[in-house]
Formats: sequence, C-alpha cells, structure tokens
Amino acid sequence: MTLPTFAIRLAAIADAPLVADQRARMFRDMGRVPDDLFDLYRTRCEAGLREMIESGEYVGWLASPPDQPDQIVAGAGVQRRRVLPHPAGEAEEKSTIAEGRHAIIINVFTEPAWRRRRLATLLLREIIAWSRRERLDRLVLHASDEGRLVYERLGFASTNEMRFQGRLDA
Repeated sequence: MTLPTFAIRLAAIADAPLVADQRARMFRDMGRVPDDLFDLYRTRCEAGLREMIESGEYVGWLASPPDQPDQIVAGAGVQRRRVLPHPAGEAEEKSTIAEGRHAIIINVFTEPAWRRRRLATLLLREIIAWSRRERLDRLVLHASDEGRLVYERLGFASTNEMRFQGRLDA
C-alpha cells in the first residue's frame, strides 16, 4: 500500500520544545499526566530532550506536509540504550552474540487533525530503516492500545518483558 507523501526530517535541538509538547500531550491524552502537572512535565521533558538530542542519545523524526515544512504534524523518536552483549536469535535459530546496541521507540504522536493518514506508519518505517543502517541489535516500544495494531502490522510482537510495580523511590 502506498503511503501518503509527507516531508520527514530529523529533529534538532531547536525542536526540543515541540517534541516535549507532543510528548506531554501524548501522556495527557492517555490519562497519565494531569492538567496541574502538564507544564512542569513538558518543561522537564524539554530539558532532557535538549541534552539527549545534543549527545545523540535521542534521535527524532518530524513530519510535515511537503508544501508546509514549518508545520510539524507528527513525530516519533528513539532513545538509544547500550546494554551488555547478549545472546541473539530465537531458540530455534542459530544463536549469535549481539553487541548490545538497543533503542526504544518513544514520542510517537500525530496532531489530532492529521490522524488516520498513516503518519505513524510512515515515521516508524523511517525508524526501522535507520535502525537497520545503525545495525541495532534490538528495537522495542511500549504500545498504547490505540497504536498496537499499527506496530503489529510493522512486525512488532509482544514479548515476555515484565515491569516492577513497586516504588523505587521509597
């Protein structure tokens, strides 16, 4: 299936406020950031993004209509994570040793007026192609209910990951 045409570019440090706003709105839409914490959360995200974009730990992609390059209508990014080398391959496949180059996909967001135009799919295909060029060992994400079908269509599958539910700051 042919995807619509949009201009895609890499996020720069100057885009940190925009990406932080999209991230904060995404979590607010999911009911995870209440209105009274929204501005504080967005400000903290912007500070972190500035540092992470500058260091290369965060790589983001922004989409705009081809005739309006200043109108960002969607974005997505990855946070690089270095882990120790580990066995790679499934049990039935021949195992190899992975170098420990991982990334987690974060900040997948489309402006409400631009949803249902396959922008998330377009951005995720960019991320997958970049991940292959970077020779990553693993690419993961945490799927919202709304995004799960998109991710599954692109080849993502549920895994056995578990998350500690207790408090770590106690």
